Amino acid sequence: MKNLFLLAVLCLLSAMLYAQSPTAPTRFTLQGRAVDTTSAPLASSTVMLLNAKDSSLVNFTRTGDNGAFSFKNLKAANYVLKISFVGFIPYNQVIKPTGDALIDLGALKLKPITRELMEVVVRTAKAPLTIKGDTIEYNASSFKVPPGSTVEDLLRKLPGVQIDQDGNIRAQGQEVKKVTVDGKSFFGNDPKAATKNLQAEAITKVQVFDDKTEQAKLTGINDGKKEKTVNLELKEEFKKGGFGKVTAGGGPASNNVSARFDGKGMYNKFDSKQQFSAILLGNNTNQQGLSFNDYQDFRGSNAFSFNDNADFGFSGANRYIYFGDDNESLTVPVGGGEGRGFSKNSAGGINYNYDTKKTKLSTSYYYNQTRIDLDALRENKRYLPGTSSLRTTDTSNQSNLNTNHRISFRFEKQLDSMQTLVVISNGRFGNGTSNLRSLQRVFLNSGTGSEVPTTNSQTLNNTSANQFAMANTFLYRLKLKKKGRSLAASGTFQTNSNDGDLILKAQNQFFQATSVNDMLRVLNQDQGTTSRSNQYKANLLYVEPFAKKYTWETFYNFSLRNDEVDRDVTNLNDSRRRVDSLSLYYKNNYLFNRLGSSLRYSFKGFNISAGVAGQQFRLDGKYARNEDQPLQPIQRTYTTVIPNVSLNYSMKNNRSLYAGYDVGVQIPSSRDLQPVTSNSNPLFVTRGNPNLLPQLNHNISGYFNYFNPGSFTNFWANVYTTYYVNQIVYSQTVDPQTNIVTTMPENLTGGRNLGSYLGFGFPLKKTKATLNLNTQLSFGHNLTRINTVLNETNNQNYSFGGQLALTPKEWIAFYANANFNVTDTRYSINTAQNQIIYNNSFRGDLNLQLPGSIFFNTSLNYRTYKNERLNFNQQIPILNTSIYHILGKAKKAEIRLSAYDLLNRNVVISQYAGQNYTSTERIQSLARYFMLSITYNMRGVQGKVRRDGFY
Repeated sequence: MKNLFLLAVLCLLSAMLYAQSPTAPTRFTLQGRAVDTTSAPLASSTVMLLNAKDSSLVNFTRTGDNGAFSFKNLKAANYVLKISFVGFIPYNQVIKPTGDALIDLGALKLKPITRELMEVVVRTAKAPLTIKGDTIEYNASSFKVPPGSTVEDLLRKLPGVQIDQDGNIRAQGQEVKKVTVDGKSFFGNDPKAATKNLQAEAITKVQVFDDKTEQAKLTGINDGKKEKTVNLELKEEFKKGGFGKVTAGGGPASNNVSARFDGKGMYNKFDSKQQFSAILLGNNTNQQGLSFNDYQDFRGSNAFSFNDNADFGFSGANRYIYFGDDNESLTVPVGGGEGRGFSKNSAGGINYNYDTKKTKLSTSYYYNQTRIDLDALRENKRYLPGTSSLRTTDTSNQSNLNTNHRISFRFEKQLDSMQTLVVISNGRFGNGTSNLRSLQRVFLNSGTGSEVPTTNSQTLNNTSANQFAMANTFLYRLKLKKKGRSLAASGTFQTNSNDGDLILKAQNQFFQATSVNDMLRVLNQDQGTTSRSNQYKANLLYVEPFAKKYTWETFYNFSLRNDEVDRDVTNLNDSRRRVDSLSLYYKNNYLFNRLGSSLRYSFKGFNISAGVAGQQFRLDGKYARNEDQPLQPIQRTYTTVIPNVSLNYSMKNNRSLYAGYDVGVQIPSSRDLQPVTSNSNPLFVTRGNPNLLPQLNHNISGYFNYFNPGSFTNFWANVYTTYYVNQIVYSQTVDPQTNIVTTMPENLTGGRNLGSYLGFGFPLKKTKATLNLNTQLSFGHNLTRINTVLNETNNQNYSFGGQLALTPKEWIAFYANANFNVTDTRYSINTAQNQIIYNNSFRGDLNLQLPGSIFFNTSLNYRTYKNERLNFNQQIPILNTSIYHILGKAKKAEIRLSAYDLLNRNVVISQYAGQNYTSTERIQSLARYFMLSITYNMRGVQGKVRRDGFY
């Protein structure tokens, strides 16, 4: 740990010295003023200094109010000075050192653009970057990246843009919400799919700007909210064509693990209107589903739309009503990276897109199968009132096999200039099996310092399930004649069916039981569950502008959901006799209506909105132990008034401010409302509560953002807080004889959380070294009942992080980051168990381009986990290395030798502090293995210094 800390300090000191080296006698300062032909200053002009040899960007700035600029500490070399300003011909001048310490160029006059001078503008306008208001446009050819680099590599070269180790993009201090190609929503909701897949050589320009939200585009209402957006402008020759790639690899693994293999093939063919993609993959290297690269290759350009939100209402980020059920997603699983345990995966699919100005069609079929084997050791410590606690150890072996078929369809038709129709359909059919063997031991500590064993439980669970789900939506938009007036309507039908069966065999020994019958409990049950759910939704939205600066928005939401659940539990040791206490037949109807309206004022960057909605939720449920018995009613009606206030203010000098207040409503899930007991884990039993009320979340948030386009310094700060009314929490009761924990949801008021995030980034040396710092604070106050005693858990979380990027030459790149996380947890019912958890991570990545088209990458990821109270202390270093060579004159093939986890230390570890418990988990996972792979690319591959994963 000390060595890592010293290494981090040395890296930072080296970077600072690199950026602040003393001025040599051969260095000089360059200054001047940008003016128009009347000698009036051109404030905020973009000024760039380029290397005269290769036109690479050396430095940049913006002029002040008087048009003045200066570059200090310049090396004695030849440069090209470029000045650009909207509406004027870019100014170019070659700068040669004179031996003087100061070169003053005086007033530099820019000429306004005229029709006759347009050709000159086209020839001279290729500046490395241009700043136009809140838009920064980069000329891709001015930022050199090795041949074959991805857009992600290009973005890392751009001043003001950062990419973290997971591929997430931040520009000007803000998270990039979407990436478009030629102005189209080309890659859906995940920007990483575009940046990791497209080649940098296909891009001519990169534009970074604040775009309107998709809700604002849909309604025509300027809500003042912005989404940081990156637009990639393609070269003409890359706007059509096709490509394919095949990769195959294999190699040995350590720890008596069988050999590893990885195979993948894909083919893509597209033109300006049509796209066809096919993919097939298989591996046993824990690569579950598609990687983001493969996902984009497979999905193509027209697969998603940001305008598919069919639930109208307030344009805030929260869903104002949502259900707690957690059915599996209908979408294609996107994974990749290191997984838990050992998995074997196969997948394949086809995709077809058709895209014209008025008609857009996207359809696909995708199949995947995953088998996962998990060997886990878990420990849970549960704190009881007073000084008592229960410690549970769980040693388990689990094997899961899941198969899924997915289909998707999206059709968009522009009926005319005023009307648009969108039809969306997604479906999934899947089946799965799971076999679980578990040995649990429970120990009681009564506060004396010594533990007494109380329970042993051996469990065998065999599960099988079949599930079908489909969601269908139509969306109609109508623009009326009056500017800004619009109408929108949508309808949705969703269906979900699930048939599952669990064979539960358990032998439970209770050492503290007072009767012989309670000392040993043997379970041999067949638990079958059939569930059906259908939901119908309709929405209307009307927008009316008035008095130029005001807009009135009115919306209506309707939802009807029908659920039917039939759960039969039988005792296999008693001629399959039905166990009524665990069985249940349940039907319910959820009826939801919401009517709301809001008023918005917008003028010169100042945007404020206030609105209110009334909503009513009605539950009409019936249940019985058996479908043939008389049904008992459960009827609930909840009426709530929902306010919403938001303020957006776009100030001068690239500053923005936001503040807002809203109320979110969470409806209890059908699982939590069912008065049924589930004993799939015999030591931790769950039971529903038909008396639950909806949970209300009162949310207040605000943020401030500042970006200096001259120095590319950015600052981001936000603060948020939530107060819960009728929060749905899971209270616990511990049986004093068996120590079986029974949880049941109930409503409690008083929970809250408060948090803040600060980020600051700046270049240590422009285009060569960048440092980003961040910190995050969060404070939570959570309530739950333990044996009827109210427990208040207070969590204080402190996170600090830093990222350093050094790219001094094209043939070398080094990235480092460090993250420190401290969680301080305190329990009111048992203060002796207060504890502090440390989760830290450090990572470094070195990429080298060697002579002879040979490339070398290595990365070290060092993670630490510590909890002194539980005597838990783990350090996991993971070292990965690869070397590869480009083959052939056409450079269509690559041979690569990779070594994963060279130190053979990989194990998945987690630790967590909950409302009245702490837990740790260790899962044996795929560790050291080697892979020799060959890749063949139809369009050719080029070597590159990889820049995946770091700032």
